[in-house]
Amino acid sequence: MHPRLQSLAVAASLAIGSTQTLAQTPPPGAGAGIVATHCTTTEACLAQMTKQLVNQRGATSTLARAQDNFYWFGRINMASAVMLTEQKIIPPELAGPIARGVAHAIDQATKPGFVRPTDVLVTEKIITDFAGPDATLIHTGRSRQDMHPTLTLGQLRVELLDFADALALLRQQLLDMAAQHAETFVPAYTNGVQAMPISYGQFLMAYADSFARDGERLRQAWARVNKSPMGAAVLANSSWPLDRPRLAELLGFDGPATNSYDATQINPVDVALEVVNIAGSVALRVGALMQDVHVQYHQTRPWLLLAPGRTYTSSAMPQKANPGIIQNTRALASDVVASVQGVVLRAHNVTPGMIDYKYSWTAGQGATFVKGAQMLRDTADVMASLRVDAKRSLEELESDWTTSMELAETLQREHKVPFRVGHHFASEIVTHARQHGLLPKAFPYAEAVRIYAEAGKKYQVAETKLPLDEVTFRRTLSPENMVRTRVGIGGPQPAEVRRMHAEGRKGLDADRAWIGERRKGLAEAEAKLNRAFAELLKR
Repeated sequence: MHPRLQSLAVAASLAIGSTQTLAQTPPPGAGAGIVATHCTTTEACLAQMTKQLVNQRGATSTLARAQDNFYWFGRINMASAVMLTEQKIIPPELAGPIARGVAHAIDQATKPGFVRPTDVLVTEKIITDFAGPDATLIHTGRSRQDMHPTLTLGQLRVELLDFADALALLRQQLLDMAAQHAETFVPAYTNGVQAMPISYGQFLMAYADSFARDGERLRQAWARVNKSPMGAAVLANSSWPLDRPRLAELLGFDGPATNSYDATQINPVDVALEVVNIAGSVALRVGALMQDVHVQYHQTRPWLLLAPGRTYTSSAMPQKANPGIIQNTRALASDVVASVQGVVLRAHNVTPGMIDYKYSWTAGQGATFVKGAQMLRDTADVMASLRVDAKRSLEELESDWTTSMELAETLQREHKVPFRVGHHFASEIVTHARQHGLLPKAFPYAEAVRIYAEAGKKYQVAETKLPLDEVTFRRTLSPENMVRTRVGIGGPQPAEVRRMHAEGRKGLDADRAWIGERRKGLAEAEAKLNRAFAELLKR
């Protein structure tokens, strides 16, 4: 062996020493062993991956839970063995034995009495106990400082894609409901007060469009997430001619994070902050959506109800049907926001190189995306459980004067009455109606004629006769008429809601295709590494 390689092997072996190993419960889908089951084609790897894309308590998916630190130690060791052999840093005659030691460390975790360590040096000892001290060459030119950021980003990739899938599920639910409720008319509120009638379809599309922007943010963040720190060593590279682009390729990254100091010490701050704030932004709007739905339950006759069986009864008050799934989802949204603040605070006022900020979002700490993915799935469940009473929502609209602005606009649009004259007329009608307890349907037409004449005199207009006959006057005060007569892009009118729905479906389909392509890319890299490593095993 080359003297330098020999000294490295001895030093690494001494560093491992007698580090204690800990057995753990293997995560679901951890596999049955590298030689027997690891896929070697993109299609096979993608099929394996797809089988694990199921909900998992404490993780964004079974796949995410399976890809724990030990899993990534194995992948990084495999990639290191391939690259170091290609660079002739591992001599040809040692490539096979070292690869078999790496394979043994992975395979033993699937057998009785297994060990699944959380420390890379413990994993390395398993390898050297099997393959001898020469196997410590696997650690040439690397450190925990580049290994852990690499595996953390690898885990983040999966969690981000799982989060994106959950976001797409919610968007689909909102789009489906928007199409169903293009002609359901409901009140909209500003400053906490009923403002105007809209269609429920427009309301739902507003949230669907908002969450589509989060999908765009995730796509943009991916370019910064999917850069590999591997090969940067502690923070300044090493004296070995490591092929960092090759390591990135084998581990499924788009390329290396260029500056080695940035890759291991700075990148973990801003990349984590970027992506968790996307989750926090989503959570804020989920909380607002749940609150908007929940506020209906303050009424004795709400127009939004949960399906039978989706509420729970009070232990003391038999009349209550408590909307637990709404409350729990809103609370989970608050938990996501809190976890984001934890990431921010862990990164605040800390010198580079400290551990504080490097893993604060992960499943074992803040669990930002674990909670976030569950929040999105629960929100989709809440929305799917809603039952909309269109008659009751229309009754709610007709119990207030939310169409009064339409009087002013109709007078201006159809009869050239100055807006301020029409606005004063409408305002006086509302004042009179509230003084006398009158609703729009019951407002006396004769009183409208009188009030208009007084408004005309106040503003000194030539014609003081109300230009609307009684039929037109009452139609103008109709919430349904007001919604249907809106024009322009993005309005509540049914035709525009249906157009927006079609555009929203196109965007959702494109985002799901993007997610699929990213998963396919990860599967392709997995297959490529497996094939290259299998060649080493043959030596």
